Amino acid sequence: MFKKNGGIMNNKEDKQKNKILLISLCAAILVLTLIIVITVFASKSDENKMAYTELIKSVSDGEVEKVEMTVGSSSVKIKLKDIEKEKNAIVPNVQAFIELIQEKVAEGNDIELIQNPQNGFMSFMGVLIQLLPTILIVALFILVFKMQGFGESGKVYDETTTKVKVRFDDVAGLNEEKQELKEIVEFLKKPEKFTKMGAKIPKGVLLYGKPGTGKTLIAKAIAGEAGVPFIAMSGSEFIEMFAGLGASRVRKLFEKARKMSPCIVFIDEIDAIGARRSGGNGADSENNQTLNQLLVEMDGFSTEEPIIVLAATNRPEMLDKALLRPGRFDRQITVQVPDVRGREEILNIHAKEKKFADDVNLKSIAEDTAGLTGAELANILNESAIIATVNGHMVIEKQDLEEAMKKVTVGLQKVSRVISDKDKRITAYHEAGHAVVSKFLPTQEDVKEISIIPRGMAGGYTMQKTSEDKNYIQKLELEERLIVLMGGRAAESIIFHDISTGAGNDIQVATQIAKDMVTVYGMSDTVGNISINTDKDPYELQLLGEKFGDAIGAEIKILLDTAYMKAQAIIREHMDKLETVAQTLLSKETIYEEEFNSIFEK
Repeated sequence: MFKKNGGIMNNKEDKQKNKILLISLCAAILVLTLIIVITVFASKSDENKMAYTELIKSVSDGEVEKVEMTVGSSSVKIKLKDIEKEKNAIVPNVQAFIELIQEKVAEGNDIELIQNPQNGFMSFMGVLIQLLPTILIVALFILVFKMQGFGESGKVYDETTTKVKVRFDDVAGLNEEKQELKEIVEFLKKPEKFTKMGAKIPKGVLLYGKPGTGKTLIAKAIAGEAGVPFIAMSGSEFIEMFAGLGASRVRKLFEKARKMSPCIVFIDEIDAIGARRSGGNGADSENNQTLNQLLVEMDGFSTEEPIIVLAATNRPEMLDKALLRPGRFDRQITVQVPDVRGREEILNIHAKEKKFADDVNLKSIAEDTAGLTGAELANILNESAIIATVNGHMVIEKQDLEEAMKKVTVGLQKVSRVISDKDKRITAYHEAGHAVVSKFLPTQEDVKEISIIPRGMAGGYTMQKTSEDKNYIQKLELEERLIVLMGGRAAESIIFHDISTGAGNDIQVATQIAKDMVTVYGMSDTVGNISINTDKDPYELQLLGEKFGDAIGAEIKILLDTAYMKAQAIIREHMDKLETVAQTLLSKETIYEEEFNSIFEK
């Protein structure tokens, strides 16, 4: 459902033609290069080559016995009186050279002038070689013309030939977003209804949110509900190969939209051309020109024209402010990750054509997949169907779904991978450290599964439940999350009196959380309630001074060191539980929720 289809576009044929043209052009250039190289090589290797100045001198001194040449050619053969072997020469001005020979003959010099008729094939090849550079230049121009979408045959997009079939009923988990966009549909259906009241419908709507949340799908649903053409392009398609032509693509897009109105123009990944303008040269200048043209085009059509510009991005903070002002993208709608009810709706839509066992509960799956997008949920169901087929099941069973969830969220299970006993022990105690520490922290979710079987890039994993959707996370929960992340490293250091590289990802995640706590959420008493976004403005921290930067670094280190010490303290206090969990993992490789909880009931 939320799979990104890239709009109603079909550029494959044009791209294939361009590819063939490009290959042909390259082949022609190669042939020309070979001809030139062979010609130059041949000329350099010719020992009998005579310079033109030397030839003129020999003619003037009466040393030439015979001159043989072909009509239309500048190459001549020279027979000198005192030398048996003929020499070759190139004459820049053939007519002037012939006149010189005739003049010397008239003066009494015995020079035989032979003019052979022109060979048809050689004449053709000579003309072809002379014209080939011009042909190549013209071909290159045509290639650029077509690849940039100019001319009648060079399209950068294809409008829909049939109406879009997607409807709002096909979009689940986005009820508020659909409600907000219904008036857009109404305007496209009955624009006069709004204009009579003096209302101005928004020119543009910006959809932003995480990848896979359904931005493209809901844009297509608007076109489907309104029954209007859906013209789609990706931001990267405006600037593809040659500079200076992005603006022309924008003009052509909106020219087509005006001819097809009422319609929807959809620009996916608009941050590719809508990023904040800079004063740079080269690629920056090209992006600026393209963005400026987009702004001009959006200002160029009136609100009465039934054209709606929809755009989608994952990075709204990157967009130029001029693009977001009223009169351009008037509305900005956040397409959020679905809540538990939305996830259940999405699962139900994608489950329509699939067969499930009686014990499969989609509501339970929705509860266990907090934070996942619609695309990820659709992928889980698709993977479960594949797994069920491979396992020879007639229906999708519960274990198929569970395996699909782990495959999508953690990675592919690597059962056949050979792991040494030493690495198994390190992994077992590492994962046991995470699980045991988590058990004694009240804000952390219950452990669902622990395994030392590698998945994806991980040597093992500890899965926790996600029982509820959270809009806010308190400081204590973040601090305890840091302790859980440090639990693996703490267990390794206590058991082996050494540490491994296995905690690399844990430390990376923990560092990012600690950094956000200090610089984004204002959770440091020392630094205070201040937000610093170095990703948006890399010089922001420099403006605050070096001492401030040192204070931030010190606070991040305190958070991480404190978490590490607390993780060590919990593990030392519950060494018996750590040993039990680790030994169970070494014997069974995987521990599930019930067995894990039973260890702590003893």
